[in-house]
Amino acid sequence: MHVPDGFLDAPTSVATGVVAAGAVAVALRKARQELDDRTAPMAGLTAAFVFAVQMVNFPVAAGTSGHLIGGALTAVLVGPWTAVLSMTVVLLVQAVLFADGGLTALGTNVTLLGVVAVAVGYGVARALTAVLPRTRPSLLVASGIGAFLSVPVAALAFVGLFGLGGVADVPLGAVAGAMTGVHLLIGLGEAAITVAVLGAVLTARPDLVHAARHLRQDVDLASRPGLEPTGVAR
Repeated sequence: MHVPDGFLDAPTSVATGVVAAGAVAVALRKARQELDDRTAPMAGLTAAFVFAVQMVNFPVAAGTSGHLIGGALTAVLVGPWTAVLSMTVVLLVQAVLFADGGLTALGTNVTLLGVVAVAVGYGVARALTAVLPRTRPSLLVASGIGAFLSVPVAALAFVGLFGLGGVADVPLGAVAGAMTGVHLLIGLGEAAITVAVLGAVLTARPDLVHAARHLRQDVDLASRPGLEPTGVAR
């Protein structure tokens, strides 16, 4: 869902650039609360994984294809603020080295993929884990739903930007219909990849998963004599 150069007019591109720059500035401060000596390498590995997987497209329908966005997965693994930074680095490298999205559209792509997708994916996952049992399967379900919804919401955000400053001679209704339909299907792939990767990491190193901290708290309580948690991770 990378937006190419010249697809939006200059004022809209500048506005999204300002939004992206503001989000990155805040993330630079907030990410310090999410990272430590153990989790910082995880952020680098996650960014490298998302970069690599975004280069692989999977078929969707009618000759179209999609690829992992990775915003929800990154946020669940390393935290939302670190995810904004990781996604920004990925998008910057893609724009500079592979012309994927383009430099003038970098602010737009960071806003859509690094801010909207991260916020929706992590926000939905966080809201669901607050009401679901504190178990790993619940975290996987919540993260999968968050990942699924992050894709069409980011697509609709693009439709809104296109309505404000799109330069292509295409009716807004046609753009909305095409973007929503295709990205609902892409969202299914996003959810499947997110659940698969998160499940593997939870099995190997659950202590490195940002969104699993509440599970580790339950395990800690279970290990203390006389204290019984409401739900033990399993």
